[in-house]
Amino acid sequence: MSKQRSSALGRAWSAWMSVPLWLQIFVGMVLGIVAGVSLGEQAVLLKPIGTLFVNTIKMLIVPLVFCSLIVGVTSMEDTAKMGRIGFKSFGFYLCTTAIAISLGLGVGYIIQPGAGVPLMQHEEVVQTAKEAPSVMQTLIDIVPTNPVAALASGQILQVIVFAVALGIALVLIGDHGKPAVKVFESLAEAMYKLTDMVMKLAPYGVFGLMAWVAGAYGIDMLWPLIKVIIAVYLGCALHILGFYSLVLSLFAKLNPLQFFKGISNAMAVAFTTSSSAGTLPASMKCASEYLGVNKKISSFVLPLGTTINMDGTALYQGVTALFVAQAFGIDLTWVDYLTIILTATLASIGTAGVPGAGLVMLTLVLSTVGLPLEGVALIAGIDRILDMARTVVNVSGDLVATTVIAKSEDELDEDHYNADMEQSMVIAQQNAESDMETKPL
Repeated sequence: MSKQRSSALGRAWSAWMSVPLWLQIFVGMVLGIVAGVSLGEQAVLLKPIGTLFVNTIKMLIVPLVFCSLIVGVTSMEDTAKMGRIGFKSFGFYLCTTAIAISLGLGVGYIIQPGAGVPLMQHEEVVQTAKEAPSVMQTLIDIVPTNPVAALASGQILQVIVFAVALGIALVLIGDHGKPAVKVFESLAEAMYKLTDMVMKLAPYGVFGLMAWVAGAYGIDMLWPLIKVIIAVYLGCALHILGFYSLVLSLFAKLNPLQFFKGISNAMAVAFTTSSSAGTLPASMKCASEYLGVNKKISSFVLPLGTTINMDGTALYQGVTALFVAQAFGIDLTWVDYLTIILTATLASIGTAGVPGAGLVMLTLVLSTVGLPLEGVALIAGIDRILDMARTVVNVSGDLVATTVIAKSEDELDEDHYNADMEQSMVIAQQNAESDMETKPL
């Protein structure tokens, strides 16, 4: 009988492990809420499970950000060859990311998704009045006098600045920097794998923290989660249909409606897979076959965007950071807002290709401005829903940048761009055949 029971448990465990991680996290959130409501105040006994998960995420932050940023910057090695294109791409991506995080903060400030949440009564959250430092002092403080001390103490902004500077230096010294780049690439891959391992604990950590929250405060915190979803989706829609349309119209003099028709396939793949990297083949296809972008441009700008362009993730961090601050009754200063914008913008360079990157980077932003990391558990349960929207923004931003830069470099076939879908396919086929004929044997 015991063997049969063990076999049944083994099959159940195998079935559970085959469930997608996002669904495991959602199940953990629901079960945590049920357990918390059932156990009441005794649910605090489950909190250490969640605390352990939060601590493992904290463990990742500094090494993951440091290694990922260096790899992200050094992947720009081709910019020495492509010159203007690399400079335009890097500048465009960082500017749009800063605008996205600002939009997210604005939406969060207006909608107030965390207002009225009972977590503000949490006895462990004690806020003391602090004088906001000057802008000059803030700029001075982000440059570390001792990079090793900054790494050891977790001064994230200082770590980011040092990592970006070191990455640029490794690119500039050429072949001499390649051995060090390979070391950081190996370390980054190890951190990605470790992140994947830690994220497997997310369902249990979310269960523990949600049980504690539900036991202490009831189910009154569910409505704010719906408000977070509304706020993120509204912000994403405004960024795509408003800001991107404005960029296409003003800077490239192109019809935004034609653009969105051309990238509809990539947007659908992004929404269903929630993976910018996984959508890259569809993005490349849309750029060349429907938008008329020369492959010399799209083959560089799109992969670079997958690495450093995280407009949707930045917008999401703005909304959720304000949600956590409002939920715990913490008033952010204008310096805190600037810090969130700067941190999310710079950190976006190293977030691509990391499973669970949204939650890890949210933890980074929260810790930078001193917000309670327990708020991550509330977001984790709905993260997959939010991830679908923010990935669409990320992919759309990559294609907007590719199109605008191609237009500025006279590498955009506007007749192809303005053609309907069937005509675009014919033109793309003709261009492919022409390339084959001109290619040397």
